[in-house]
Amino acid sequence: MPIYEYECKECGHQLEAIQKISDAPLTACPECGKDSLQKQISAAGFRLKGGGWYETDFKKGSKKNLAGTSSSGAASKSTDKAAK
Repeated sequence: MPIYEYECKECGHQLEAIQKISDAPLTACPECGKDSLQKQISAAGFRLKGGGWYETDFKKGSKKNLAGTSSSGAASKSTDKAAK
């Protein structure tokens, strides 16, 4: 569920609320009690959970680009030649 930011037009109180996309916007300010909350435009707040789901899903064999490995074959070849 997305995290929405609100600000009260009357008292300036700011808050964050976790709501479904289909939920109606909040209107009542918990600080002053007036119906003057306004939804703010902000960056999306979400968290990716799990152990490496992006790096390892749908990749097979040597195509995996895991942390700590080189993403291009040219860089690893040049270090191999320098080592010889």
